Amino acid sequence: MKILFITPYPKSIAPSQRFRFEQYLEAIEKKGWAYDYASFIDLPTWQILHKPQRFVQKAGGMLRAFHRRLLLMFRLRQYDYVFIHREASHIGPPIFEWMISKVLHKKIIYDFDDAIWLPNYSSHNKLFHRLKYYRKVHSIFKMSHKISAGNRYLASFAAKANKQVIVNPTTIDTENYHNCIKNQSTQKIIIGWTGTLTTIRYLYPLLPIIQKLEHKYDFEFHVIANENPLFDLKSFRFIPWKKETEIDDLLQFNIGLMPLEDDKWAKGKCGFKALQYMSLGIPAIVSPVGVNTEIIDEGINGFICNSEAAWLSALEMLLESPEKRWEMGKAAREKIVNHYSVQSNTNNFLGLFEN
Repeated sequence: MKILFITPYPKSIAPSQRFRFEQYLEAIEKKGWAYDYASFIDLPTWQILHKPQRFVQKAGGMLRAFHRRLLLMFRLRQYDYVFIHREASHIGPPIFEWMISKVLHKKIIYDFDDAIWLPNYSSHNKLFHRLKYYRKVHSIFKMSHKISAGNRYLASFAAKANKQVIVNPTTIDTENYHNCIKNQSTQKIIIGWTGTLTTIRYLYPLLPIIQKLEHKYDFEFHVIANENPLFDLKSFRFIPWKKETEIDDLLQFNIGLMPLEDDKWAKGKCGFKALQYMSLGIPAIVSPVGVNTEIIDEGINGFICNSEAAWLSALEMLLESPEKRWEMGKAAREKIVNHYSVQSNTNNFLGLFEN
């Protein structure tokens, strides 16, 4: 068997690609299957994609991307399956998906992990946003042989157009990557959040709570992101995201935060922040939105908070008790190993390519 992975971004860079399917490439090789990898944008374009302005360079990168995709269509006959993560091209209608399915008659495995039929973009890419074709997701559903959805909410949406839907959760490699356990007896306590510019808005309602805690406790509030949000907090520390230091930076956290708004976009989130924290033995505090309520067992491996008072109470309990952090961190790690690890989900993933 030979599989082509069609992706938006270059290999080993984008979190959604790394934790949705790249972790299973070794398992594919062990099965004796061959694969190739074809990203839409190249590395130079990726490096400027979320930076302000640079419109000419971004436009040039998009033109190169479309040229590569067109050439790729002439090489598809050798593949048994075409695995498409999110979309074959950043902008425009699903032309390439149509060619793959209807012209070349290839079986598409369509993978998605967000409510990508809804508009969501960074402030730096408003011009390109106008060229997006969000409704193409519905067409891709219908053209696909199977659909790999990140959670049950996404799966139920896709099932309206295609009955061959498999829930394939975002997973963590607890043996080879997230394989360390946080020391919860540190002198300095660190509350942390990790994410991107497009999701940093979810942190804003928590800032008054962090500010209130600063008057009573000695801690640091770390934000790992691709851009500095410049929060006006005494405890605030910005950590630029780097793949090389990703695990070490996360291991600084004693407590991990994942606030969300209860909207359609957030319902499609796959709980990735919580999964990362918990896999490292870090208790997570989350909003009761979407899959978060399945990942977190309230009071056992984390807290689910729906009010300012609940967030404040949960943070105070974990700030004051290293024993509670150890206990919940251990339970959190066990939950990920048993239900959200690469090792526990490998057979489910490989089943996408079996009739």
